[in-house]
Amino acid sequence: MNDMSLYLAIALIPLAGSLLAGLFGNKIGRAGAHTVTILGVAVSAVLSAYVLWGFINGSRTKFDENVYTWLTMGGIDFSVGFLVDTLTAMMMVVVTSVSLMVHIYTIGYMHDEKVGYQRFFSYISLFTFSMLMLVMSNNFIQLFFGWEAVGLVSYLLIGFYFKRESAIFANLKAFLVNRVGDFGFILGIGLVLAYFGGSLRYADVFAYLPNVVGMQIFGWDLITVTCLLLFVGAMGKSAQFPLHVWLPDSMEGPTPISALIHAATMVTAGLFMVSRMSPIYELSTTALSVIMVIGAITALFMGFLGTIQNDIKRVVAYSTLSQLGYMTVALGVSAYSIAMFHVMTHAFFKALLFLAAGSAIIGMHHDQDMRHMGNLKKYMPITWITMLIGNLSLIGTPLFSGFYSKDSIIEAVHFSDLPGSGFAYFAVLASVFVTAFYAFRQYFMVFHGKEKWREIHHEHHSDGHDDGHHHGLGKNDNPHESPWVVTLPLVLLAIPSLMIGYVVIEPMLYGDFFKDVIYVNHEAHPVMAQMKEAFHGPLAMVSHSLQTPVLYLAIGGVVAAWFLYVQAPHLPAKIASAFSPIYKLLDNKYYLDVIYFNVFAKGSRALGNFFWKAIDTAIIDNGLVNGSAKLVGGIAAQVRKFQTGFIYTYAAFMVFGVLALIVTFFWGLFVK
Repeated sequence: MNDMSLYLAIALIPLAGSLLAGLFGNKIGRAGAHTVTILGVAVSAVLSAYVLWGFINGSRTKFDENVYTWLTMGGIDFSVGFLVDTLTAMMMVVVTSVSLMVHIYTIGYMHDEKVGYQRFFSYISLFTFSMLMLVMSNNFIQLFFGWEAVGLVSYLLIGFYFKRESAIFANLKAFLVNRVGDFGFILGIGLVLAYFGGSLRYADVFAYLPNVVGMQIFGWDLITVTCLLLFVGAMGKSAQFPLHVWLPDSMEGPTPISALIHAATMVTAGLFMVSRMSPIYELSTTALSVIMVIGAITALFMGFLGTIQNDIKRVVAYSTLSQLGYMTVALGVSAYSIAMFHVMTHAFFKALLFLAAGSAIIGMHHDQDMRHMGNLKKYMPITWITMLIGNLSLIGTPLFSGFYSKDSIIEAVHFSDLPGSGFAYFAVLASVFVTAFYAFRQYFMVFHGKEKWREIHHEHHSDGHDDGHHHGLGKNDNPHESPWVVTLPLVLLAIPSLMIGYVVIEPMLYGDFFKDVIYVNHEAHPVMAQMKEAFHGPLAMVSHSLQTPVLYLAIGGVVAAWFLYVQAPHLPAKIASAFSPIYKLLDNKYYLDVIYFNVFAKGSRALGNFFWKAIDTAIIDNGLVNGSAKLVGGIAAQVRKFQTGFIYTYAAFMVFGVLALIVTFFWGLFVK
């Protein structure tokens, strides 16, 4: 198999599985649908791992070729092509491996669904294909295709329970907010096409960069404007403040898709794009500074929101927002390799956390409220230990994968001297405590303390997706461990969450793994060069952590959560009451949803009504269309009065006409 055939197989086999499950789901049945999609993603994952191993052992080189030309217009080629290097190969492995775990997990999680089972497998396999097309693209057109495709499929998945009003609202919200980001993204692509050599192929654009350095557009630096517009797209996809509001609501979708969207795929698309465009971003310190500050705001302020959530999935969702902020901060300080390193480690431990949360939800009979849980470690030991591993990695516990990527980001910000780096350093440091607090608040509420479902009353009701099954456990019910199709992915994801950071940090950050793939101007932005000088191995990082505030902030967050939710569970309510304005601000998510709804949603509706009534109805309909018809009709009605049918009337008009001509003729002579 040649390289082109190999890469086509990796991308298209999940698409084939999606089509089989979607078009022939009724014929092949539930087992057939999950078999073909899992097999397709598994083959893609194995082939992706084979490609990555080829880059690691040196037997494979960078591949950059077009598959076919879709359209040629004005001398510009719009092509489909693949760019496969170490950055792409790493993303391919992360996407396909996490997707494979989600596919397997879905068999158990969606077991009781009476309708939509085959449709769901078709969607998640199509989602995998879309993400692969995005990360494997060698030009902006294919990148945009994958960009929009993951947005479309995420819309379908978030609204999977389409009879539920909240799900309909959530998927529409995700769709509209992402369109805002995508508007900026396509404007950025338009600037690239207009000014960067008339090509949309990455290699051509990067080669043309020296010709646009210093060029102005509307009085602004062209490269800075282009970078910021492209980043607006990343803000939408990667849920950065203030375009983050869609992501928590996407929890309305089933848990497997929450893991797929929030772990390795859609939300990392923007981060991947900025890393891929590093040669452009390195030419604009202003754009990098903006990216860093926005990431810092997202990391800290979204973390605050996670501290008051009671829905087990929403805690993990706000954790995702905060961690995406960390990755964005790393991009801003030119530590692209560290950002992608955290993308990889985060993909595994965040998928683990989402799937473990889903397992707990299954054990609680689809009750997601943590206030109804407690002491689940007694009944669900595998879910308990795997979620503990995920949380320990999330908060940056030494030797866990998250420690190496998260601490590297904090260290990189510490070395940076970009405008705003002081605020960014404070934000990522404060986020360490906040992250540890909300992560272990969730952990203690779910797995420790009293079995709170025995103390509350549950009504039997349906929320629209389980056909009348009641939610929550009765007083005499006990949770039970999930089936092996649920727990196996948890165990397999726990392994890289434990050790992959230790194994790959040195070659990925300080070796040649990203050589000639990610470009950094070390003279203008020396952070990575300084980091390399200070790095003395993964074990030395652990000993170094004992001398920094990061570890102690994390320990403080864990201790605070333990004290408030295990030792003194009556205190959180009193604290919330004492600081009710702050609690209300957090509970209303900084009122951004209210502002967006009342200003933008209602405002655009009012503006639409104005244009409808003033422009469409008054001017176009009544003025131009109906008005012109009425004018012609009125003139015709008056002219019709002269059509009497009598000869003497027509003779009189002829005489008057001749007289008018004579008068006009002599008047002309007189004037001359």
